[in-house]
Amino acid sequence: MANPENDDASSSFTDFPEDIQVCILSFLDPSEIATLACTSKQLGSLCARDSKLWFSMCQRRWGSKTRITQWGKAKGTISYKHLYNTLHHWENLLGFWRRSGSGNPSLLFFEWGPSFISASRVSPSESLAYGVTKTPFLWMSLSEEGDVVTFLDPDGKPGVERGIQSELVAVDVSFMGKTHFVLEEKQFRGSVSDDCGDEVVESGSPPEKLMAEIYQHFANRRSPGGDRSRRQRRREKERLARRKWEPQHFVKIVNCSPTPERPLQGLWKGICGDMSLAFYLVAYDDIGGISCRQIGDPPERFSGYAPVFWTSNATFLESPFSLEEESLYASRVHLRPLQPDNETPEQFPSSDDQQVQLSKNVVNRILHISSSYDLIVPNLAGTINPRSAEGRIWQYQNGTFGFGFLWDNLVVDMKHIVHNGCIVDTVKSSTG
Repeated sequence: MANPENDDASSSFTDFPEDIQVCILSFLDPSEIATLACTSKQLGSLCARDSKLWFSMCQRRWGSKTRITQWGKAKGTISYKHLYNTLHHWENLLGFWRRSGSGNPSLLFFEWGPSFISASRVSPSESLAYGVTKTPFLWMSLSEEGDVVTFLDPDGKPGVERGIQSELVAVDVSFMGKTHFVLEEKQFRGSVSDDCGDEVVESGSPPEKLMAEIYQHFANRRSPGGDRSRRQRRREKERLARRKWEPQHFVKIVNCSPTPERPLQGLWKGICGDMSLAFYLVAYDDIGGISCRQIGDPPERFSGYAPVFWTSNATFLESPFSLEEESLYASRVHLRPLQPDNETPEQFPSSDDQQVQLSKNVVNRILHISSSYDLIVPNLAGTINPRSAEGRIWQYQNGTFGFGFLWDNLVVDMKHIVHNGCIVDTVKSSTG
């Protein structure tokens, strides 16, 4: 016999208040929402409510990173379902990308804005510190009609350095899988005629309500104003005729931070022999090897090559170390900016297992590496003793490391570029 109390206590999902239903459904992904919508008319109607369910899904996933209600700058014009699909597609852009081939910018960093996603050029600061300079490069958002609006700043200069002729360039972002995209200048089909009957290609400026935000993001550029005069249109026609933005390919840096299994992995910064700051990318391969390459254009005095190291065996030497290893490290000069008096280089633990308390950071592991200088610099090929091409990585207790080679007495101390998804030590670009 059925228990009446159990019958009274039973209830279905649709018996919950609608706000509770929306809150629960906001944890689902679009494919699960589509499946649920087919189960009943009531749930199908709820799943189709853009301002409730799809707004809640956007808010739950990206509400802490961007302002959902500001996208499109229009109330109710863009459907939240369309916004969800767009942000889901663009979310993969977040993080670091390197340019394929030579040229600038060599390194980009994508991050959320209030109603857009932006990419900044990331480069070493010109000072002797470990500062990282960010300058605007790319801006991506949606128009009031829900169309993708993408512009880049070809100059990347602070606002006071830009001339009147400095303009934003409308571009298309073409995705090739999840780790590769291409930037190409947008080709517009529409045209207007000036007072002389000449055809002028439209520049593709975004909707007026987006212009203020774009120009503010690119360091308060001069507003383009309202209707253009014939002279202004002719200037733009001449600019478009003489300036062509060549397509650029960018590849995502998937592993830009170290992990317990791969402690050297990721993007790092260190001082070169000419005391300039450089960026390095350390990567692990599938068979246990490690390689390091410099990201970006090398300093002028090293224009023929970029300092790199590699090893096919990522097995560290653990403490205690031999006297030869301790002497090899202790005799070296650390390439670092000027430090405060109370800051000292990393030191080894003493051989009797009592750490030398000259610093909170001590060398606790060593890795043998090889130099690729002799493989890259033509005039050094065959001239470097194989023994001298060897080097070491000294891993410190704080998770950072330094590296050097036997043919000199230097140590390049590496520091993190990014921490918890944010670039550290950012500095404002010089305004001249």
